[in-house]
Amino acid sequence: MTAKAPITQDVMTLPRTLAQEGRVNLVGMTRDQMRDALVAMGTPERQAKMRVGQIWQWIYQWGVRDFAAMTNLAKAYRAQLAEHFVIEIPELVSRQLSTDGTRKYLVRIAGGHEVEVVYIPEEGRGTLCVSSQVGCTLTCSFCHTGTQKLVRNLTAGEIVGQIMMARDDLGEWPEPGAPKDETRLLSNVVLMGMGEPLYNFENVRDAMKIAMDGEGISLSRRRITLSTSGVVPEIARTAREIGCLLAVSFHATTDEVRDKLVPINRRWNIETLLDVLREYPKVSNSERITFEYVMLDGVNDSDEDARRLVRLIAGIPAKINLIPFNEWPGAPYRRSSNNRIRAFADIIYKAGYASPIRTPRGEDIMAACGQLKSATERARKSKREIEAESGLSR
Repeated sequence: MTAKAPITQDVMTLPRTLAQEGRVNLVGMTRDQMRDALVAMGTPERQAKMRVGQIWQWIYQWGVRDFAAMTNLAKAYRAQLAEHFVIEIPELVSRQLSTDGTRKYLVRIAGGHEVEVVYIPEEGRGTLCVSSQVGCTLTCSFCHTGTQKLVRNLTAGEIVGQIMMARDDLGEWPEPGAPKDETRLLSNVVLMGMGEPLYNFENVRDAMKIAMDGEGISLSRRRITLSTSGVVPEIARTAREIGCLLAVSFHATTDEVRDKLVPINRRWNIETLLDVLREYPKVSNSERITFEYVMLDGVNDSDEDARRLVRLIAGIPAKINLIPFNEWPGAPYRRSSNNRIRAFADIIYKAGYASPIRTPRGEDIMAACGQLKSATERARKSKREIEAESGLSR
């Protein structure tokens, strides 16, 4: 390849995020992809690995977006980089601040599409809830995001860019050369925002590998939790290729009810899902799986449901997160009463499982679990339409 060979996405299978004037976005590239891009630009192959390491640190450790500020690179090389590349992340459109400190961001990505991202501050930690798709394919009947049709998958750059955007807003990029500080406002990432992460596996994997890279954002894999509704074939790949913690949107103890709440169950039923979950902790070296269980009044919250849940997950290292249903306009369900939730939790706890009841966060800004829906897709179906689709009208 000649020194001035053009850089194209198709030839090099780089991320598909093209920036202004045909320049290529470096955010979201794997190290190998960045190396190939630098060589195509004219970087000598013997120097390419070193250059990747230098640029990687500027982007992901220090949060620098201007090549001119990369002072350990020659001035002429910085100018060459600026001719071929950009460093771009999703655009912050708006930020809402909840009374409990939760922040909900509306961010714009390529094509003018918008997704929502949520930052939840807690004592000793801060969790960022990241989106992986514009919209969602799954149509879970209790989830506001599920009432929005899938528009497209996010690129790896758009996924890791959400983490970078939040660090911008929190003022958490360290000064170049400053001593390393392990205290973090953004310490955890959960892939629980808009979309089903395992229907966008490669981009999610690459984004999380960038986030986990020790010379950049440097999040431990045990600080990353991927939530899936049960895309069985990709769960084993997640264990092998990402190795992060796993959460499963379970929400029911019979196929009849789960078929309606989480329609993907019609493809991979409870038994099939549990079979692959039993293997996940062994392959990924994870401590346990989190079962997410939204509490719906009169639908899945009986004592018998609790006892059946205990029987189903027997032998799986697990904890059960009980989630009071976060209501949204037109929702066809009601939140279980506090007494009912506590009774359900008590049965699980006495069976030997941790059963924390999640405290709803950001409800006043529609930032709680199951409430995310991008502002450009606010046209809501009527309550009757949603109930009819769910098969649980009453």
